[in-house]
Amino acid sequence: MSTVSEIFADWLAGLDRAAIPQTAAAGVTDTIIDTVALAFAARETDYIAALRNGWQGAPGTATVFGHRDTCDPVTAAMINGTAAHGEDFDNSYEGCPVHSGTVVVPAVLAVAEARGLSGAQAFTGIAAGIEIMCRMGAVAGTGLHKAGFHPTAVVGTMGATAAVGVALGLDRAALARSFGLAGSMSAGIIEYLADGSWTKRMHAGWAAQAGIRAAEMGAAGFAGPLSVFEGTHGFYAAFAPSIKPDLELLAGDLGSRWETAQLSFKPYACGTMCQPFVDCAIDLAKRGIKADDITAMSCKVGEGTVHRLWEPLALKRRPPTAYGAKFSGPYCIAVGLIDGDAGLAQFTDARINDPAVQALTDKISFEIDPENEYPRNYTGHIAATLRDGSVIEAFQPHLRGGTHEPMTRDQITAKARANLAY
Repeated sequence: MSTVSEIFADWLAGLDRAAIPQTAAAGVTDTIIDTVALAFAARETDYIAALRNGWQGAPGTATVFGHRDTCDPVTAAMINGTAAHGEDFDNSYEGCPVHSGTVVVPAVLAVAEARGLSGAQAFTGIAAGIEIMCRMGAVAGTGLHKAGFHPTAVVGTMGATAAVGVALGLDRAALARSFGLAGSMSAGIIEYLADGSWTKRMHAGWAAQAGIRAAEMGAAGFAGPLSVFEGTHGFYAAFAPSIKPDLELLAGDLGSRWETAQLSFKPYACGTMCQPFVDCAIDLAKRGIKADDITAMSCKVGEGTVHRLWEPLALKRRPPTAYGAKFSGPYCIAVGLIDGDAGLAQFTDARINDPAVQALTDKISFEIDPENEYPRNYTGHIAATLRDGSVIEAFQPHLRGGTHEPMTRDQITAKARANLAY
């Protein structure tokens, strides 16, 4: 009986550009546009400067987006992945918030430049990597976060390996070996939530460069366990021990069911689960509700979001860094109501310390809604109590930019142009 890595390898080894349906191809194109522009937007940030100064790269021909110099593909993938994911404005996936674009696009484009691959080879590799990441995320659900791991980080290494392997034209045996290696290269914990530090930013870049390493080592014959996905000590046993992986969901209907056609693209530069709540806050503002009118705001949330967006509540009301504010339900709601947006400009040191914003975050609390559909669906529900005692509610039934209300190509291009100009 074939293992999951062998089943994936059988499919991936025969995949070509013509086999990708239009709906999935559109998701790939949208992802490339979104990802590259986001990397440009972060080109002058302090964290990219620190990474470039601290990472010992080598000369090469791979582009670092927004910079004049080129370097080796591993370094380019690390920097570009970190930059593209750094503002948490990148694509996602409902079911498990994996950010596939900022992992697989930097990995494949860096290798494609270094190896002189064709556009069709690169495009097919990106499609393959996105598909593997989304399928793995759908199986994991909340299991990865529950165990303390960042889905994009650990799933990303497996996806980047598939992406690079397909772009390079690896055969079945090499692809299967590469997955086995990638399992031991996967890493990324979510302790950044404690103090708003930068490690999450580097997770996409780390996964991208690790995927290159795994694919190249697998191509060279280095052996990895074929049972890496489903084994006793495999990926899901290690990173999501609370779940029993559905292997049919993971590796069934390859080529006919494309999760790549179900991607989400963010309208706001913050955590995926915050997005519908920002929409609710903006809706309240459009209805004439001002921060000074409000005495309390109660938010109904999914239990799986609490440890990332809502607790400890005192910390979430006073995020210690602008980056930490991206994963604060109270902060994102506050700027949504006051500023009418939660874009790149809202996540600065000055804005998180604004007394008006802090006064509103102090009024925001949450309650767990046992009927909340997370992670199958991302909703927002706010009840604002006003000074006159009345209660005004706002409800966002789904993730805007997701499968229920997707962004158009024009909207994604407009977002990209704004990020390129930032």
